[in-house]
Amino acid sequence: MSNNTISAHSMYILKNKIFDIIYKVFRAILLFGLCFLILQPLLDKISVSFMEEKDLYDATVISIPRNFSTENYTIALDLMRYWSSLFQTLIIVVISAALQVFACTLAAYGFARYKFPGKNLLFMCVFLIIIVPPQTILSSLYLNFQFFDIFGIARLLSGRTMNLLGTLSGYLLLSATAMGLKSGLYIFLLRQYFRGVPKELEEAAYVDGCGRLYTFWRIMLPDALPMLTSCFLFSFVWQWTDTIFTTLFLRGYQMMPIAISRLVESFHRYWASINAMGAGGGGIMAQPPIGYVEAVLATGMILFLIPLILLYLGAQKMFVESLSQTGIKM
Repeated sequence: MSNNTISAHSMYILKNKIFDIIYKVFRAILLFGLCFLILQPLLDKISVSFMEEKDLYDATVISIPRNFSTENYTIALDLMRYWSSLFQTLIIVVISAALQVFACTLAAYGFARYKFPGKNLLFMCVFLIIIVPPQTILSSLYLNFQFFDIFGIARLLSGRTMNLLGTLSGYLLLSATAMGLKSGLYIFLLRQYFRGVPKELEEAAYVDGCGRLYTFWRIMLPDALPMLTSCFLFSFVWQWTDTIFTTLFLRGYQMMPIAISRLVESFHRYWASINAMGAGGGGIMAQPPIGYVEAVLATGMILFLIPLILLYLGAQKMFVESLSQTGIKM
């Protein structure tokens, strides 16, 4: 082999290594920039939540508090009634998300494995659930649940309709009938998953004497556990942050979305009470500084997001696994 050939080969390898290094550096910078854009608002809220009021108006304080304080957390925990709100919200959302995933799984399995009249039309309605925002049907939901009746049975038995507004039963009924928040998306994802499962598994189970329900329970569901986990996480997060259905059905409960939406109003009342006591009951009810209000609100948002972050960290492995399996089978 000539020296020119060896030199050309070496140059080719060197050029590939240079391009590979440039690509990796560019990719790292791009990923860092994207991560920073996503995390920067959250990091700002964490920084502000530990600042005293005077740090908020100090131009030399940017990200690191000069006067570290947890007073904002004490105020936010008290105004939000955090622990009781957290406990009630956690119980209601877990039950609702479990009912929603169960109902959506049954619907998705039916769409994926069975043929019945009107199947395509019904699946088109599933897409409408995904496309149509809940705000569009809010007035219809209000009227239907204020005068709730099933085939006239309630009016026949009691002489009047049932009012399910402001009740937990109305909220859970939506989830149990696969009509809750984002139910169409879960049905679509689970249908695509079940369609990717080989039919030979079901046929082998039928040959062994398993019925349709037993096959679904023992063969299909265990294999779909990662996807079910993802749907449960999505349902939990969206219901945790939802204010539409929560306000419609759960006004009488201490729910986290309602607590965070009322935090500014609660802080104004808290500030007015402090001023009134400081002035002996006859002082002027001054408005709190805007920066201080934003700091308390940022603290409340951090407290609001902590359970979601912990939930994701605990179920991260199954969540990523379900996404990878969905990408393959869809």
